[in-house]
Amino acid sequence: MENAPDMDIFELAPVAMWIEDFSAVRALFQAWRVEGVEDLRAFLQADLSRVSLCSSRIGITRVNAKTLELFEARDFDHLKDNLDQVFRDDMLESHINELVELWEGRTAFSSSAVNYSLSGRRLDIQLRGSVLPGHEDTLDCLLMTTEDVTAREEARRAEERHRRHAEGIFANSPVSLWMEDFSAIRQLLERVRSNGIVDFRVFLDVHPEFIQQCMSEIRVLDVNKATVELFAAPDRETLFKRLSHVFRDAMEKPFKEQLIELWDGKLHQHREVVNYALDGNERHLLMNFSVLPGHESDWSLVQVALTDITARKKAEAYLEYLGKHDVLTRLHNRAFYTDELNRLERKPLRPISAIIIDLNGLKEANDQLGHEAGDALLRRFGEVLNGVASAPVTASRIGGDEFALLLPGSDARAAAAMADTVRELLKINNQFYSDAPISMSIGFATSEAGETVESVIRRADAMMFEEKRAYYSERLSGRSEGVRLAAR
Repeated sequence: MENAPDMDIFELAPVAMWIEDFSAVRALFQAWRVEGVEDLRAFLQADLSRVSLCSSRIGITRVNAKTLELFEARDFDHLKDNLDQVFRDDMLESHINELVELWEGRTAFSSSAVNYSLSGRRLDIQLRGSVLPGHEDTLDCLLMTTEDVTAREEARRAEERHRRHAEGIFANSPVSLWMEDFSAIRQLLERVRSNGIVDFRVFLDVHPEFIQQCMSEIRVLDVNKATVELFAAPDRETLFKRLSHVFRDAMEKPFKEQLIELWDGKLHQHREVVNYALDGNERHLLMNFSVLPGHESDWSLVQVALTDITARKKAEAYLEYLGKHDVLTRLHNRAFYTDELNRLERKPLRPISAIIIDLNGLKEANDQLGHEAGDALLRRFGEVLNGVASAPVTASRIGGDEFALLLPGSDARAAAAMADTVRELLKINNQFYSDAPISMSIGFATSEAGETVESVIRRADAMMFEEKRAYYSERLSGRSEGVRLAAR
């Protein structure tokens, strides 16, 4: 063939090579131009059967041995007779590119394409074509090379699948996931280290503002849907703009420990932390922090997984509250009272005062009006004592109708003043509930030199009983006088 390539080189080439005749395709192009086709790409994409028509017009003049090997053909005739098995399916869309190149008058082109071997094996092809010199007007002699890049493309597709899989896991994980950049924090730590600081914990104790500075340098790269929901944000963009509302206040203490571990080289951490949702509510979180592989030297890519344990922490706090409080009155319970007595006994702080109170007539109220009425009285008295008990003073319900106030560091005058305050608050409370007044008996005592707390309690209790005895004696005397008056 005139101007054909050297056949020895052609035959021995390590890449599949074809000599093809596109003259019939050129004639088809001319017919379409006459019909008014201007945008060949749109024309072919509108009906892929037109691509098939072009493919059927391509004449195969010669192929080399590498082509027969690649397409698993016995010989040239075997390949030529089965070209419809080679050029099909996915190939049609990729074939549009080379057809457009020729339509627009280019004599050299390349594209990625899909062919099939005669056994049906899919081949990813890097196609390169060139119109040989002297054949530009007729397109009857084109040299085509089809390089098998299947392995490369399969690796790329596998990488793409893995990337999408990882992105899908990240986006749809039920756990809050953050991708963050800690490189600026690492630079701050290294700057401190270069200044000769050895004990980083002491440094943070002296410079707490450094913790806040590091918090402000957390750069969030991405978050998933669970994060947006967890932090009550309408969308990612809003969350990113308001990160200062998330990283603040109670977060500082656990973040300080996180910085200390990073200083010590611990790039994988696990701890409980506190952040804040955009609605202002605390989020108690279990944090898993990891500097991702390949980024150990600069901390530029960090993954943080947050599990919401707010409900658990509230439940734990409530259980702890129940362990130390009386649910009805919201005062401390007898267990707390006993522990507090033991604690005060061990402490050297003196004096210690105690006030013991017993409600008068609670049993009668329960018997005559029912336990709900009695419970209402107890709740009201709980409000009174909660109104006077602020640290270090503690108020406890130590029995059915018995209460105690412990006043560490308070002398006899302070104890008497506190007893008067309780009386005044109860008087005010009774004015609001005049149909169900509360009566109490109260006693108080202050520790003397060398006296045990238990002894102080006994003396306050004895004083309370004297007042209670006087209360019932007065009531009994009033009833007797009433009987005598009625008899006259």
